[in-house]
Amino acid sequence: MSSTASPEQAGAEVHLISPASGEIQAMNKDISPASRYPVDRTVDQADPADYDALVLPGGTVNPDRLRMDPAAMAFVTAFFNQDKPVAAICHGPWSLVETGVVNGRTVTSYPSLRTDIRNAGGNWVDQQVQVDNGLVTSRSPHDLPAFCAKMIEEFAERRHARQIRRPDSSVRLRSGTGSWAEAGAAPRPVRAPRIVAERASTSGC
Repeated sequence: MSSTASPEQAGAEVHLISPASGEIQAMNKDISPASRYPVDRTVDQADPADYDALVLPGGTVNPDRLRMDPAAMAFVTAFFNQDKPVAAICHGPWSLVETGVVNGRTVTSYPSLRTDIRNAGGNWVDQQVQVDNGLVTSRSPHDLPAFCAKMIEEFAERRHARQIRRPDSSVRLRSGTGSWAEAGAAPRPVRAPRIVAERASTSGC
């Protein structure tokens, strides 16, 4: 199970964003090459305002490269400035450290990041999934089932909360039973939630 499979299965439109165009090479445990995935947009082509949520996948090399890219870190920061949900797993929270958004938050991650997180002002906990005001974090691939379930739940709740604060909009949200719940003015269909996964040229977890 990948960290982007669940949003797609829940009906979201997922875009893969990377600092470079072309394809990214996924890796198993940072060692063994896995599948290759086409990049939908580069960071400089993508606008955070076009998306409802952000997923920061894990691995060691991928997050380490991303945190050295100023444009990628500005992209991450924009989601927090716009009060949008973010999910990060494994070494993905390195981006939260680099941007400073982890300060004052309670998060989890791969255990080797706990000192980095604490030094950046975050509160590190050893849990399979942790939620802090729209930020979902998990420790490792072993936590993917819990991570994906909580990520989808949080993405749906946060999007709903933002949309019902706008009385002139109409929102159609899928409920757990597959029916539709409506909020707002005259009913009209809207696009599926747009989720972005940000990766460097290689990714592994």
